[in-house]
Amino acid sequence: MGINNFRNLTRARGLENAIVTSILLFLYNIIFPIHDSLILSSINEILVYLTIYFLYSYIFPYLESKTDSPLSLVLNAGILGALVFFIVSISNSVFNSFTVSNGNVNVFNTLFSIVITFVFLGALVYIFSTFRELFFLRQKKDPRTYFNTMLVFFSLAFFSNLLIKIDSSFDYPHDAFFVVSIVLISLNSLRVSWIAFLVKRQKLYLLIISTILSILFGFNFGLLTETNTIRELLYTFSPGLYDVFSLVMIYGMIYFGVIFFTTLFHLPTAEAFDRKAEEVTSLMDLTKLITQVFDFKELAGTITNITAKVCNSYSAWLVTKKNNDYELNSVKDIAYIEADKITRLILAGEENELQRVQTIYYDSVTSDIKNVMNGLKSIAVAPLKVHGEISGFLFTARQRDVNFDEDEKKSLQAFADYAAVALENAKLIAESIEKERMEKELDVARDIQRKILPDRVPETEHLKTSALFIPAFEVGGDYYDFFRLDNSRLGFVVADVSGKGISAAFIMAEVKGIFESLSKLLTNPRELLIKVNDILKDSLDRKNFVTVIYGIIDETTGVLTFARAGHTPALLCSKNKIEKLQPSGIGIGLDYSSEFANTLKEMQIVLANEDIIAFYSDGIPEAKNASDEDFGYNRFEKIILENRTKNLDQISNALMKELSLFSKDHSQHDDITLVLFKWISKN
Repeated sequence: MGINNFRNLTRARGLENAIVTSILLFLYNIIFPIHDSLILSSINEILVYLTIYFLYSYIFPYLESKTDSPLSLVLNAGILGALVFFIVSISNSVFNSFTVSNGNVNVFNTLFSIVITFVFLGALVYIFSTFRELFFLRQKKDPRTYFNTMLVFFSLAFFSNLLIKIDSSFDYPHDAFFVVSIVLISLNSLRVSWIAFLVKRQKLYLLIISTILSILFGFNFGLLTETNTIRELLYTFSPGLYDVFSLVMIYGMIYFGVIFFTTLFHLPTAEAFDRKAEEVTSLMDLTKLITQVFDFKELAGTITNITAKVCNSYSAWLVTKKNNDYELNSVKDIAYIEADKITRLILAGEENELQRVQTIYYDSVTSDIKNVMNGLKSIAVAPLKVHGEISGFLFTARQRDVNFDEDEKKSLQAFADYAAVALENAKLIAESIEKERMEKELDVARDIQRKILPDRVPETEHLKTSALFIPAFEVGGDYYDFFRLDNSRLGFVVADVSGKGISAAFIMAEVKGIFESLSKLLTNPRELLIKVNDILKDSLDRKNFVTVIYGIIDETTGVLTFARAGHTPALLCSKNKIEKLQPSGIGIGLDYSSEFANTLKEMQIVLANEDIIAFYSDGIPEAKNASDEDFGYNRFEKIILENRTKNLDQISNALMKELSLFSKDHSQHDDITLVLFKWISKN
């Protein structure tokens, strides 16, 4: 943080100094447009030099942050070079009327000359700063001495023009400094080690750009040596600036010429270098994945994607062993069915022979494998080994008639070894986390579940009851209970908490306590549910809610009064027909305003002799089979009708039998709760 602050402070001061010297230089040339004496020329040259120095001090730290994309630096320098070429090319035809000649000047001519000169000064500093960053880029040793020496001779060439001002015949120091600067430019241009780190596509792009820019900078230098308006403007404004600008154009011409030939020599090995760099990067990425990614599917997908990329293949897929069979975990650019068929045909009876990377070619396989390869010309198979045992296989395939060479096979096997370790780690970590979670939940959940549900169901002369609860997991989110209100009335509740796990169990424990307390105070089911919703306002998160049916049965008259808060409808079996009882109401916890009470309705019915009424959770009608089809209400109602003459436990058993057969090929995804009442009238 301290270094960054220092750099920012240095850049800010460099910009401030550059602005100050630029303003002074501007005003000075407005006041003294003609520098016809040694003193005026000296002051002007010092101001120009300081402006270049401070602007350079501001720009090059900024470019240091762009060294991760050297091609953008090259392109920016090229754009400025093209701008210079454009201005110089049209200078004679467009700017001729604005030049200074024979000592006759005016304010407009002076302003125009200064503006054009400042444009060239800015372009000069930016292009030279770009060359500096490219010079130091990717250097193993510190080449600062070579570059600083070149800067010294640039400065000497800049100020040596003052000697010519003293005596026009005293020009040999200037020529000597200029020539030495060109020699140093040539030596420093050879430092282009950063090119080796470009990929093949970037090298091809650089080859074209360097050709254009070398010619462009050569033309710029050639145009500046001829008699034209821009040369006259620059030389009149500052002979030193003209010399440094010429040196930078020479620098660009030589540097981009060196880049062209260096890039050309790197092209034959570019593809091999790219592949090796990709392999190393991919192995490093996979090493990180071993410790950072614990999701098996995500890891398998990443492995197949990287494999296709590293092996320069069309597609890739991964299979692992599971219960003496092979499970296809992920695919890349190939259909699951196609990959599965190829895998089973290749591995059929040949698993023991695949102890190292094997290649399968289209021309050498049997017709049944050819039929499923669908355009694939070659397939490489690498075993995934953990502790000497094969845990799966990594496949990669090509559509081109290009064989996998030995280096590619070695790389694939190395990658498969890393992948095997990563997958095994992910599997073990997932199993460990799941086991720990299960153990903790089992300890808490079973205890909570045992305390929440009633030990036995109430049974009287006129009212028969049956209840069952089957959790989908170790912890159930469903709940039922009975409350003896007085000698003739029985309260009951059937509820379902959204979600599963320990959080649902804790909410249900709280719900049980609330119902036990309120059932003794409130005799109206609607009012009780409104009160429950109000009490749970501070307990339920936004993602949790509870669906409930609460009712009261008068055991002397058979009158059933109940209210429903978003729960599944009750089913009444009376006189050989089923009726759904569904008074309106939304789930507890979904709304805490008056809307909850306004939508909640109460229903009252009088049970007839042999009437059966069922209260249940959505785990029954929403149970699914292998085709993802719901058990549905029709099957549910049919079972109750067909078994209505039996006792309630037999009806429950018949329902569970049909439900188990229906969903035998599909895991139970929700809790199942069923409470049945049967009313027996007096004779």
